[in-house]
Amino acid sequence: MISTDSIASWTEANQAYLVAEFACLAGRLTARDNGHSNEVNEAAERAAGLRSRMQPPPAIDHLRERFNLTEFERQLLLLCAGVDMDSRLAAKCAEAQDLPLKPQVTFGLAMALLDQPHWGALTPTRPLRRLRMIEVQPNTNLTSAAIRIDERILHYVAGLNLLDARLESLLRANPYPDWIADEHRQIAEMLMPVLERSPETPPIFHLWGNDPRGQEDVANLVAHQLHANLFSVRMDELPPIGPELELFTVLWEREAALLGGALMVQCGSAGLTPSARRLLEHASGLLFLCSREPVSVERSLVSFDVNKPGPAEQKRVWSKALGESSSDMNDVLDDISEQFRFSARTIYSTASQLKNEERVSPDRLWNACRSSARPRLEDLAQRIVPCATWDDLVLPVLQKKLLQNIAAQVRHRMKVYESWGFSAKGRRGLGMSALFTGASGTGKTMAAEVLALDLRLDLYRIDLSAVVSKYIGETEKNLRQVFDAAEDGGVLLLFDEADALFGKRSEVRDSHDRYANIEVGYLLQKMEAYQGLAILTTNLRASLDSSFQRRLRFTVDFPFPDARQRESIWQKIFPEKTPTKDLDPKKLAQLNVAGGSIRNIALNAAFLAANADSPIQMAHLLEAAKFEALKTERPFSEAELRGWVA
Repeated sequence: MISTDSIASWTEANQAYLVAEFACLAGRLTARDNGHSNEVNEAAERAAGLRSRMQPPPAIDHLRERFNLTEFERQLLLLCAGVDMDSRLAAKCAEAQDLPLKPQVTFGLAMALLDQPHWGALTPTRPLRRLRMIEVQPNTNLTSAAIRIDERILHYVAGLNLLDARLESLLRANPYPDWIADEHRQIAEMLMPVLERSPETPPIFHLWGNDPRGQEDVANLVAHQLHANLFSVRMDELPPIGPELELFTVLWEREAALLGGALMVQCGSAGLTPSARRLLEHASGLLFLCSREPVSVERSLVSFDVNKPGPAEQKRVWSKALGESSSDMNDVLDDISEQFRFSARTIYSTASQLKNEERVSPDRLWNACRSSARPRLEDLAQRIVPCATWDDLVLPVLQKKLLQNIAAQVRHRMKVYESWGFSAKGRRGLGMSALFTGASGTGKTMAAEVLALDLRLDLYRIDLSAVVSKYIGETEKNLRQVFDAAEDGGVLLLFDEADALFGKRSEVRDSHDRYANIEVGYLLQKMEAYQGLAILTTNLRASLDSSFQRRLRFTVDFPFPDARQRESIWQKIFPEKTPTKDLDPKKLAQLNVAGGSIRNIALNAAFLAANADSPIQMAHLLEAAKFEALKTERPFSEAELRGWVA
């Protein structure tokens, strides 16, 4: 590593060298008029002596070597730089062209002054103009047009190697990570032999999968091994096809050489835009293309799957990231590694937040993971804070056992899938999905709350009105956003009244039927690939597509509660703090309604009692029941209300 003192001494030597070169050029201008060359010889000897002692060589020499410049092109750059940096040389140039108020370089002056002149230096195919290293005054005779050095090149010649200001808003530097999963490190090692076979014209390395941060880590590791600086650009921030994109492409080619740069184009889950496709097909240097799905371009691609580490690998990363704190958390790490789908970087950043704590508790770690995984679904889903427990759920024994079995399978996935080898043949279809069927108010949503609270998951109810769209492709786009946002884990997805979305595929009679079937087919694929817990509720089980039902791990029927179950619901419906008087759950259970209606009646009765400044009594419940009957347009029979009020 070069020390700061070495950098400072090189910069000073580079500046001294430039001063000598500028003095040599100024001397040439003077000698052209009066024939004296002593000043030129002395300046040339001084410059040669400084150059011989510099390591690395002067910046202008690196430019010449990197861009294959001729000696004339090198001197032309020095002359242009000198006009901006050396007042004496600027004055001499102005005097030589009889333009005392306009110190500038022209091609005619350069051809007359410099060694080995050639007309090709200013052709658009040569580096000076193709890479915008100089700017030629437009709409003027080429020999008399003013030539200026590009500001970025001027700074480089002066010894300052900084990213071009025109690219700063688009490019982001990617520092070398301290974290990387072992399987991603192996992918980086597989890329190196490909680069060794074609170092001058490497293919585009296409890293695709569900781990964008892991893709960055792979690209970073490869760039680091090549002593290159990795920069990334988001596809949606690229300028449109036209002059701006062409300028970006040219400037990047220049930066790749000056900074030893590698470029990473981040596509996300979208397909390639025309701008990204054109950039990839024309840009030079080391290129990485990162996307969620495979793509193709008209250039050689070498593709690698880069997905989030599997549960076993995640557990190893957690153990390493937590250090000594992980020694007594084996079971907790099993649960976390199976429940959450984090990149190695997210694991390290989450663990680093907890390292300052004296002891990381399992609950603290779990909640930190939930916070890191919490998806951004505000426009498509409603987050529900669950509060219902198993004691609040009134169901037959079989249904309750099925729900408890769902919870048990979620808890023991690590053991069954990883330790017992069920994931060895692929993880597709290993997600937990369940269908809750039954009439409205029978407890389907409450059961989802119970599971979420018991498993310590965030519960999101999907807003179907926001997901389903009449426009072609929008429903799939919204569904992809839902599942992609939830893939980090720690989430229970609840598709309420799912028959509106997961209906039977119909016989194709027209294009609308065909497209509706495509939506269902796409949804079936996403459900099969989703590795989290998804619960679908419907009032009409018969409306669901049979092929969809086959992909569900569980189906739980929520029956209409009988009198005994309704009595149990009434016994549990009022919180402990609620004042009640002379309530008779047995008589209340005569009312033939589901649990949802019971809750509505109890809540309305509570407000009636509060308004009367009295505890809740049977009379309040009777009045609230009549309100519910009006709402549902089903008047209650005399037998249902018999004995409520004397």
